[in-house]
Amino acid sequence: MTNYLLEITYIIASVLFILGLKGLSHPESARRGMHLAEIGMLLAVIGTLLGQGIVTWEWILIGLVVGSAIGTAMSIFMPMTAMPQRIALSHAFGALAAVLVGINEFIVKGHEITSGLMGALGFEVLFGSLTVTGSLMAFGKLQGIVKSVPMTYKGQNFVNISLFFITVGMFIFLIFFPQNSIVFGTMIALSFLIGIFIVLPIGGADMPVVLSLMNSYAGLAAAATGFAINNKVLIIAGSLDGSSGFILSIIMSKAMNRSFANVLFGAVGTPQVDTSSLHEDRPITRFNVEDAKFALEQAERVVIVPGYGMAVAQAQYAVRELSDELEKRGIKVEFAIHPVAGRMPGHMNVLLAEANVSYDQLLEMEIINPTMDTVDVCIVIGANDVVNPAARTDKGSPIYGMPIIDVDKAKTVIVMKRSMATGFAGIENPLFYQENTKMLFGDAKNVLQQLVAEFKKN
Repeated sequence: MTNYLLEITYIIASVLFILGLKGLSHPESARRGMHLAEIGMLLAVIGTLLGQGIVTWEWILIGLVVGSAIGTAMSIFMPMTAMPQRIALSHAFGALAAVLVGINEFIVKGHEITSGLMGALGFEVLFGSLTVTGSLMAFGKLQGIVKSVPMTYKGQNFVNISLFFITVGMFIFLIFFPQNSIVFGTMIALSFLIGIFIVLPIGGADMPVVLSLMNSYAGLAAAATGFAINNKVLIIAGSLDGSSGFILSIIMSKAMNRSFANVLFGAVGTPQVDTSSLHEDRPITRFNVEDAKFALEQAERVVIVPGYGMAVAQAQYAVRELSDELEKRGIKVEFAIHPVAGRMPGHMNVLLAEANVSYDQLLEMEIINPTMDTVDVCIVIGANDVVNPAARTDKGSPIYGMPIIDVDKAKTVIVMKRSMATGFAGIENPLFYQENTKMLFGDAKNVLQQLVAEFKKN
């Protein structure tokens, strides 16, 4: 009876995972999708605890209490700007769990390990290990512990690819000689190194690709764990995670004009270019809050382009207030969302949803660009590389070919920034020097609040 109940629980959990993933395909259903996935995970955990032989409950209860406390603290105290770092850590610890399970199975089974079981164990620890160190490297770059600029050296691609194929060769060897503990341990050690090396040449601006790829690898490791310990819900959940993360990585690569093959082998990053010649005294047009208010009052259509600077300033609520004030005056307001704005896929959508911005106002780059020349005022808040026209016009630029939001085509562009500093790509943005661009310097949240206050005076 217990086995039947376990299977039914796993089936329900798997269905909820699938429905949850489907819900994430649209912002309007994303919250419901997350709730379904959470319920599915709860059922999977309960079913596993009731259906498997538990050696001791003490460590399980300790882990439950400690893990719940950490998760609760993170959800309460962690700012939204640190969400990418939290996701990177989640990938690292999830993958570490898979690696530890794989090592435990290898030790416990010993001489009973078959080639089939080693196929699952090897896949599990290989992808799990590189995900651990790769995710920790991504966390370090996002947090500023490690330099966010790409770190490259001569022959780097050759080293990364060679190391990967050597490790795969060990994996194949173990399938035929599954009891070789020395090769098994060496393969794990090399996999840890691969994780470091593939993220090392990747810059902070490319972190959305890294996070989605690490998500895929963690899912694949989890699926392999399911095969190794004969846990069906792990197989299903891991496969969903792995395949969706892989597809998302391809989409992110396309959005950033990156070669997906380079992403796989850690060659995403572009060496920093010397931009000192671009830092010359060039005229810019400055705006103050009163100027911006006057320009917006004359507009019929306004497009707001959020970037990482909005996240840093925690300005999403002030953005929504400004949107509300403009709409009260009959001005149409839309938000143009670049797929890689921020430090993780969907970063801007999450922030704006948190501030209760209507989903109908969020437009993707492909939808907004064809009509950008009809926009009266485009407000760029803390975005840089994703609105840099050099990606469209300068073949010598390291971001040339990267799809951008064509804000430079709007009649008036108001750029809110703290300073003239470059974005993560480390290059100047010619948008700032165009005749139709007005620079409004200051903390985005403070500037927006002042702007809202000006509108409320009338």
